[in-house]
Amino acid sequence: MKKKLLSVMMAFSIILVTGCGNASNVSDATTAVSQENVENTAQNDVKEDTSDEAKNEVSVEEDADTDADAEATTEDVNESADENKEEDMEKDERNTPAWEIVNQMTIGWNLGNTLDAHIDGLKITDPPSKQETCWGNPETTQEIIDAVLDLGFNTIRVPITWKAHLDENYNIDEAWMDRVQEVVDYAYGRGAFVIINVHHEDWNYPYYDNQEKASEELAAIWTQVSDRFKDYDTHLIFELQNEPRKVGTDVEWNGGDKEGRDVVNAVNMAGYEAIRAAEGNNKERLIMFPGYAASSQANSLRAIQLPENDDCVAVSVHAYTPYEFALNINGRSTYDNDHGDLDRLLQTIKTTFFLKNVPVIIGEYGALNKDNEAERVEWVTYYLKKAREMNIPCVWWDNGQFNGSGENFGIIDRRTLELPYPELIKAMQEFK
Repeated sequence: MKKKLLSVMMAFSIILVTGCGNASNVSDATTAVSQENVENTAQNDVKEDTSDEAKNEVSVEEDADTDADAEATTEDVNESADENKEEDMEKDERNTPAWEIVNQMTIGWNLGNTLDAHIDGLKITDPPSKQETCWGNPETTQEIIDAVLDLGFNTIRVPITWKAHLDENYNIDEAWMDRVQEVVDYAYGRGAFVIINVHHEDWNYPYYDNQEKASEELAAIWTQVSDRFKDYDTHLIFELQNEPRKVGTDVEWNGGDKEGRDVVNAVNMAGYEAIRAAEGNNKERLIMFPGYAASSQANSLRAIQLPENDDCVAVSVHAYTPYEFALNINGRSTYDNDHGDLDRLLQTIKTTFFLKNVPVIIGEYGALNKDNEAERVEWVTYYLKKAREMNIPCVWWDNGQFNGSGENFGIIDRRTLELPYPELIKAMQEFK
């Protein structure tokens, strides 16, 4: 057994990196954990295809197409990590450019349902405000971002949907790009870390017959975005995609299938290569790689492919856990100290991505309001404490929603700048 474990540990030893730069080869990031991850985007009656029925179908079991050898290897790695945890962590020097950025990030906040909002019929000639406000949130102002940063948040994620602002050659409308830059500057100008991405698109569904077109379109977007922001320093972070998945299928939320995971990897690489090929500071920019649906499930995380010889990349994960408390509208309102899924996720991150010296950012997390602030305080305290111990930044999904029967994740009223759940904010501030 010792020989077997030694062999496995050698095979999964930390990748020695030589700095940021172009890379064409990729390596599998193998992992084993699971828990439901779901997009939380639309207000009350404006939804993506994320029904409760679909969410409840999520399984932590591996799908049938998982290779038996990969399963065996994963089991060996987990067994080895359990027995040599301290030794493993000593190997993680965590002094790469990516870690230097991530180690400075603390608590984060999503400007959700805003630049990522979308409705049918939007035209490229429409003013940016038509998209920005179409899901009921106000136009973003410096005052809103100041209020968030003044609470101690130092990371702002700005989800962006680009599809209505592209012409037939994938050129981005200048007015929309200007508005994106203006919103980025609200936070960047204050010294905050800003994450921008490609969100809620319907042209990047991960099928083999769509891979080439989606890769071309993603590369075109990131080429233009990289050029616009080429002089911005490493406080600006690019997240390649949001939750790329097969919308409306049986595999939408269960970690996907081989085709879906393969195409997500390929499209990610197209966007990555476009960024690294750009001028300015894009050679040193931190780039976040999501897996299929940005899921924390084993079959999705195991399949993530990252560039070799690039120490300016991170893995993007979404984790609304435990599902019945945090995300299921019809689930329980009590936390019940149910942290098993989170513990397993963090252990998986430790024994796989950290062994490769790759940081992880939880770009979306949250527990929707069920008139249970005290329970949410208990939950978020444990969540952020455990994540902070591993230097994993967590970015709360705030969709600006407080009332009705939808997914009410709002924590800061953008119209009044009031805090409906002050104790929840105080609990987060303990980790700023």
